Amino acid sequence: MKENALIEKSLNFATRIVKLYQYLTKTKKETILSKQVLRSGTSIGANINEANFGQSRADFIAKMHIALKEAVETIYWLKVLTTSEYINEKLGLSLLNDCIELKKLLVSTINTTKEN
Repeated sequence: MKENALIEKSLNFATRIVKLYQYLTKTKKETILSKQVLRSGTSIGANINEANFGQSRADFIAKMHIALKEAVETIYWLKVLTTSEYINEKLGLSLLNDCIELKKLLVSTINTTKEN
């Protein structure tokens, strides 16, 4: 059940990140930071989906760890974009809160899988 919520939340987050990328490249003419956040932000969900088809429990955990690393990287890029004022604080905090929620769900999923 938790993985389904994780897949849905990561897909919604990835969609928001794609829209952020479009905004940054078209409106702000920013290409370097926007590509970084696009790669890491969309990679979270891609790795979660890949984990669900892992060959073993260890493979599942490894892919979830990669998704977690991508979430942590995305948090960093969102902070950079917010503090450098490429995005306003309201948007930055909204995206940041969503990413932190994904991070918490990933940590919980990894820990639960390790315990079982």
